[in-house]
Amino acid sequence: GDVTTGRKPNTSGRFRIGSVSKTFVATLVLKQVAAGRIVLDDPIAKYLPGLLPYPEPITVRQLMQHTSGLPRDLVPSLSWGSLEEVDTERFVHFDEAEAIHDSTIQPLLFEPGTSWSYSNTGYNVLAMLVEKVAHKPLELLIAQDIAIPLGLRDTSLPRDFPFLLNPATHGYEQLYPAPHALTDVTTYNLSRYFGAGGMVSSAQDLNRFFHALLGGKLLPQNLLAQMETTVPARNADGSYAGLDYGLGLMRVPLKPICGVDQDIWGHGGDIFGYNTWSMHSQDGTRQITTVANQDITVAPVTAGKRQLVFLNEFCTITIPTLKTQSLN
Repeated sequence: GDVTTGRKPNTSGRFRIGSVSKTFVATLVLKQVAAGRIVLDDPIAKYLPGLLPYPEPITVRQLMQHTSGLPRDLVPSLSWGSLEEVDTERFVHFDEAEAIHDSTIQPLLFEPGTSWSYSNTGYNVLAMLVEKVAHKPLELLIAQDIAIPLGLRDTSLPRDFPFLLNPATHGYEQLYPAPHALTDVTTYNLSRYFGAGGMVSSAQDLNRFFHALLGGKLLPQNLLAQMETTVPARNADGSYAGLDYGLGLMRVPLKPICGVDQDIWGHGGDIFGYNTWSMHSQDGTRQITTVANQDITVAPVTAGKRQLVFLNEFCTITIPTLKTQSLN
């Protein structure tokens, strides 16, 4: 809720969805594949020559599945250096190529296609790709290809526009040591994550989007099948992260968690002030979207309990803790 007024959350309100944006971007890429403008196993250099500085060929599919080896985010010296800077640098602008360049001055993490590592940079590249082949800005493609046809009234990519239009959920973080109050981080320029995590939506819109996507209403069946073809997600130490990753889509197997032979699909999102999970049965008929309005400064035990909320929609949890990592 609102820590200043004490007002309870408005469950129809908008919020920043963080990396749930990746599923939207992946859907747009696959729509361009269906139109014959992109081939998944083509090197990205075919479409965006000179954008990436690496000699190794990196394919569109590898970018979508986080097997490209691209660095996760900006080089640390050009990103937030402390919690206080999250507050003081909230209006910094990054253009598309700048955000990618300021990450890819770092070396590849591994040879493309040989391992798995989550990369926000990769989805910024994919956003530039769909803009290039469609000759339209990403925010217009989201609107005309997804939001308007599905009646998603709260879903948009604000780019540099830092404000959330009401009704909206306020996001908070403990950016200064107690007893300093929580800092409101609702107003923020997230242009550095334009393709990786910059979108705004609502719980109703996300459920409607995933219902249409998983129900086969947005993509041809063969491309939805490729989207749902997964590889194991890995933690930094190489251990299994508790979920598998397709093309912009997470699969969480429930059998290790609660003994139910079922998978759930969707995506999680972490951004300052907002922790989102939007998870769904494979046919999109059973759904839950949750958002908590504090993310990076909550205790690990609290983060684990949040995952139990959406998991308990599908089964009864029989283990005390989860080992899934936060993939923002």
